[in-house]
Amino acid sequence: MPEWSARTLVALVSSLVAVAAYAASPSPAPPTRETAILAGGCFWGMQEILRGIPGVLATDVGYTGGITSNPTYEDVHTGATGHAESVRIVFDPTKLSYEDLLEKWFFRMHDPTTKNRQGNDVGSQYRSAIFYTSDAQRVTAERVIARVNAGGKWKKPIVTTVEAAGPFTRAEEEHQDYLQKNPGGYTCHYLRD
Repeated sequence: MPEWSARTLVALVSSLVAVAAYAASPSPAPPTRETAILAGGCFWGMQEILRGIPGVLATDVGYTGGITSNPTYEDVHTGATGHAESVRIVFDPTKLSYEDLLEKWFFRMHDPTTKNRQGNDVGSQYRSAIFYTSDAQRVTAERVIARVNAGGKWKKPIVTTVEAAGPFTRAEEEHQDYLQKNPGGYTCHYLRD
């Protein structure tokens, strides 16, 4: 039988106690917050619809998917930065799944078959895009797009891009909650059945 030092025995017992405590602990609770970043034309109308979805905790509008650091509305409006007007959504995944956010809401609030256009807004800054924040979101987005395409609801193919979420630059304050501040303001967003 090997001889063990007191220090080795203490370390071994401590390790066994730690393993036993880990095994006895309850599974970690599911996350109560997840972030999605979506683009589907002018961010004013999208934010207004998204804010009312059960399970959505917060929204803010901004710019993502481009090459310029800290872009402004004036920069993005030119179409030269590669950014899209987008909405960052913080939601509770125990009340609203990412899949439902996309399929039941995102693909109903804009026309995902028009490339770089929503209503009167034309340019790559108004593209339909899903900016994923994890591999799980990417896989879900691709699965939902395939299902929506196959569903026949839209007469033309979906052109929504699935892009890695790079930096999100929050838009200027006058664009935040725009339609709350300007109830008669322009929007081309509505829920389609």
